[in-house]
Amino acid sequence: MTTTLNRTAKPVAIKPKPTFKQRLNVFDVKASPYLYIAPFFILFALVGLFPLVYTFVVSLFDWHLLKGQGDFVGLQNFAEVLQDRFFWNSLFNTVSIFLLSAVPQLAIALFLAAMLDQNLRARTFWRMSVLLPYVVTPVAVAMIFTNMFGEQYGLINNVLGNFGLDPVMWKSETLPSHIAIATMVNWRWTGYNALILLAAMQAVPRDLYESAALDGAGAVRRFFSITLPSIRPTMVFVVITSTIGGLQIFTEPRLFDPATAGGSQRQFQTTVLYLWEMAFQRQNFGKASTIAWLLFLIIVLFGVINYLISRRIATADAAKPSRAARRRAERTTR
Repeated sequence: MTTTLNRTAKPVAIKPKPTFKQRLNVFDVKASPYLYIAPFFILFALVGLFPLVYTFVVSLFDWHLLKGQGDFVGLQNFAEVLQDRFFWNSLFNTVSIFLLSAVPQLAIALFLAAMLDQNLRARTFWRMSVLLPYVVTPVAVAMIFTNMFGEQYGLINNVLGNFGLDPVMWKSETLPSHIAIATMVNWRWTGYNALILLAAMQAVPRDLYESAALDGAGAVRRFFSITLPSIRPTMVFVVITSTIGGLQIFTEPRLFDPATAGGSQRQFQTTVLYLWEMAFQRQNFGKASTIAWLLFLIIVLFGVINYLISRRIATADAAKPSRAARRRAERTTR
């Protein structure tokens, strides 16, 4: 019986030992992706994550600009900042300017991208032209718009005076100052966002437009039924980046009235501008770090809300059958 088993047993194949080149290829396949992305994460840890953690540590101390670290106060700085009326005033100004800039900015950027997506002559020239405001330095933009929105000798008030209208107090009143600063933001960033949306529109297959045109859909119908659903991920990206930038606005309100940090009555002082005042004028780094962390949490909250809304809209659209699909289903049943 033993001899029979030995005769019928199959010989075991011995795998050859992999060479050094083969082991190196396996290591390259497994480890090279991590090595390629490692520089970004290392740089982010140095200039992003470490300052974020260190700012939180500073917010737990009574930290002075010149004297340095003081006593440990825990969450006392957070409690005092949340009870500070100037902080809530700056947050109101920030959200107001953000809404006045983000909503028109997205609408105008969509319109410009749709126009640039047409068969225009000298398309490259027009596409590069909308990017020129983004290239101009913020200081030059602030100087131009400060002269335009001047209360006594501004261009806009002079035009209003020619029509017998009273001048607008662009720097002294809350809403006019917010409109002026939002106009500066829109002028600088609308073309940039329009090019991002245009790149997404260029990726939409042209066969969809041709099929819709054959079905009798007009240009407006094709835009709302094909273009907007196709570029929704890009629109979500633009909304999120505009939200982050809008809540961190500093340059425009700071240069709009360089003599004050947000107006004589803080009528257009944003949260970042109030942070700058707390850190370098009041020299209180502990509360300034606290404001920075509260602003970080607010931005994260806005980002999560944008994500949930966009996800809900996308889910609702995916569950809703398209008009063409309904037509095909009706033809099949007939």
